[in-house]
Amino acid sequence: MDPTRLVQGLSAGESYWGPGNRCTFLLTGAQSGGTLFIFDCLVASGGGPLPHRHLAEDETFLLREGMIEFTGGGEVKSVSAGELIFVPRGLVHSYRNVGDTDALMVTIYSPAGMEGWYRETFMPVSDPTQPPPPISDDMIERMLATGHRYNIEWVADG
Repeated sequence: MDPTRLVQGLSAGESYWGPGNRCTFLLTGAQSGGTLFIFDCLVASGGGPLPHRHLAEDETFLLREGMIEFTGGGEVKSVSAGELIFVPRGLVHSYRNVGDTDALMVTIYSPAGMEGWYRETFMPVSDPTQPPPPISDDMIERMLATGHRYNIEWVADG
């Protein structure tokens, strides 16, 4: 990354099916010199990850539509459209779309690096007009098996 130039992300880069969601890359570590990884996330009703912590990245979520319930540090926070939540590295957290409709949010990892986990763990989206597939045992197994390579610790209880 050239520090004397602006970096323009993508309006819709590569896209992957996650746990009840669709993640579309907007800015990768390759584009940001390793500083940020940003993606747009459609979270289906009931969608969201298992309790976990990131050992190497801070995570920020900006909700654009819907309602997401975040759990972390012994707290539960409902986040609505236009609101933001910051999850510092090391904090066990999870989230769930508690609404009846899809939620849309932008997720920012700092520093970058988690895009490798998405590429390795999840299936590429071939048709973004389709709803996210249901969370499967196979998906959970892949998440658990690859997490350690990307400094993710899965925990039994959030």
